[in-house]
Amino acid sequence: MVDLAAAGSAVALLAGSLDAWLWVVPGLLIGLVFGAMPGISVSMAMALVLPATLYMEFLPAIIFLTSVYTGAGFGGSVPAVLMNIPGTSSAVATTFDGYPMARAGKHNEALGLALVSSCLGVLGSYIVLFFLVQPIAELVLRIGPFEMAAIAIWGMVLLGSLGGKSLSRGLFAAGIGVLLGTVGMNTAGYLRGTANIPELLDGIPTIPAMVGLLAASQLFGLVNTHFLVEAEEDRQISLSRIVAGGMMTFKHPRTLVRGSMIGALVGAAPGVGSSISNLLSYAEARRASKDRDSFGKGNPEGVIASESANSSSEGGSMATMLALGIPGGGATAILLAAFAMHNVVGGPRFMDQNRDIVYAIILSNFAQAVLLLFVGTAFVYCASSIVRLPLRFLIPCVLVMATMGSFAMEGSIAGPMTLFVFSVLGWLMSSAGYPVAAVVVGLLLGRLIETELLRAWQLAGGDIGEVLNHPWALVIIALMVLSLGFSMWQDSRRRRVEDITAG
Repeated sequence: MVDLAAAGSAVALLAGSLDAWLWVVPGLLIGLVFGAMPGISVSMAMALVLPATLYMEFLPAIIFLTSVYTGAGFGGSVPAVLMNIPGTSSAVATTFDGYPMARAGKHNEALGLALVSSCLGVLGSYIVLFFLVQPIAELVLRIGPFEMAAIAIWGMVLLGSLGGKSLSRGLFAAGIGVLLGTVGMNTAGYLRGTANIPELLDGIPTIPAMVGLLAASQLFGLVNTHFLVEAEEDRQISLSRIVAGGMMTFKHPRTLVRGSMIGALVGAAPGVGSSISNLLSYAEARRASKDRDSFGKGNPEGVIASESANSSSEGGSMATMLALGIPGGGATAILLAAFAMHNVVGGPRFMDQNRDIVYAIILSNFAQAVLLLFVGTAFVYCASSIVRLPLRFLIPCVLVMATMGSFAMEGSIAGPMTLFVFSVLGWLMSSAGYPVAAVVVGLLLGRLIETELLRAWQLAGGDIGEVLNHPWALVIIALMVLSLGFSMWQDSRRRRVEDITAG
């Protein structure tokens, strides 16, 4: 599994390359800052610093870019916890319980949970990558449209539970999200729901819509509130409470390990990445919990599940890129561009001929995960001061920042218009008791579900029975049915107990 000689050469390579280590902390800081800015994706942050790597040696350049990748992976959780704005799409599920914790005065603990979960997720995924990089790559090659469609549908069914006690409302809201996610031209060339608006040909802008649904709509309900955290004693910034929150992560090892495994496996699938893995991990954590009703109200397990998965997906996507030369997402596509800038071609041949460099990249990420713990602690300590800012200043600042971010993402007025429309939609749905989070999930998964189902249908030639030739898809479907049935049985049992207790 591990080439010990190449691993030893990697250690010597890193020990003799001071330039490589000089760029780690700056890379983490750049990633943290850009990740915490709503509308700036991980890939955008890496693209902005890519030209600077042209003047570096190959190994320092890749380590610098992976440091930005690692920092941005956690950076998105900071606004997700403090302002209900996912800094990146991979932090969507972090808002579900992180923001309620902040509103309850537990912002220090929530940020500590997110930081330690992210660090351990990154560390765990790269440990797996260190030992299993080649087997993971071979497994990825077996994932086709049938398997991807099954995974996406499983995610939709699980995430219908985000409706809280009303499964029907959750599935209805998720259905609306799927319909919105399929607006525009599909891969077969058909137009749907564009209303002759050219800006919708590529679909509804995801980030502005997501920020509008989750953040701007919630700000409307805070207009008459003075501070994000009402109790003055809870608005304190405490390093000890941040550390205590981080230690809480170790009280939920199953959630941490499960999230890390989901993130690593889903992240390895090209085109999926952390945007989906954090949602799947959150849904699985909620399904497996004995206290599912507490999710969405400030349950620490929700933060752990989301952050461990979105950070561990980095290792999964790196496995696909290093072993096969296939980018798992936008961030790894930037890394492949950096390879090309240095006249290096990623893929199987690179793995065979430069295994020491591959191990050096993996080992450097172990150090990045450890350093992120310290750099991230200082970062969240400073960022926590947001809760001390009066909402009469914070709300307009957030709205202006969200508007500017949406404009920067789209490069036109379509971004701010989308933000406004979905802010109103989110406010109306929240007022009517429908879960806005389920709409976001549907919006993120809608296009993926449609594309993979269409590809599967084309490959099968219209024969539904073709799915029988794909055992992995059947296994996923069986797991989906079993998990849904188990959840329904648990709900029924809980209701019977509640009826007996009330009687």
